[in-house]
Amino acid sequence: PLIISNHPDLQHVAERFGIPFYLFPITKETKEEQEKKEMELLAKHKVNFIVLARYMQVISERMIDAYPNRIINIHHSFLPAFVGAKPYHAFERGVKIIGATSHYVTTELDAGPIIEQDVVRITHKDTVEDLVNKGKDLEKIVLSRAVQKHIERKVLAYKNKTVIFS
Repeated sequence: PLIISNHPDLQHVAERFGIPFYLFPITKETKEEQEKKEMELLAKHKVNFIVLARYMQVISERMIDAYPNRIINIHHSFLPAFVGAKPYHAFERGVKIIGATSHYVTTELDAGPIIEQDVVRITHKDTVEDLVNKGKDLEKIVLSRAVQKHIERKVLAYKNKTVIFS
C-alpha cells in the first residue's frame, strides 16, 4: 500500500507505479523518532509485513517484535558468509561465487531465518563494480522469490530456520 524510504531518489519509483511515497530521512539523532513515525504509518495502513530494500538501517527490537517473521530483508551476500555492508569486496579473497540472501529480520544483524538464496559465478577478470552489478540483478531475483513465498504462506519459520513448502 505504500513505500517508506530514507532515500529521496526512490520517489520516482513510487510515482511510476502510483504508490504513495513517504520520506523519513534518518540520522543517528532522529532514528528513534523516525522509526516511531514509520510504525504509526504502517499501523494506519494496516501493513502486516514489511519488505526492506536499500533501507540500510538496523531495525529496532520494538519494530521487530511488532512484526515477528514479517520483515523481509535482502542481503547482498550468501549468508552466513560476508555479513555487513561491503560483502562484494570479498573478491579480494578470490571468491568464485557471489550470492544474495533474503531472510526474516531478527535483532541479530543479518542472522535471521533464511527464506531464499542464490549465487552467480565470477572470475578473476571481474572487478568489484562487476560483482556489484551482477549482485544487484541477483538480489532482485532472490528478494522477489522470498516475497512470493511469504505471501503464498509457503514459509514456516521455527527457531532460526525456515521450512519452505513447494
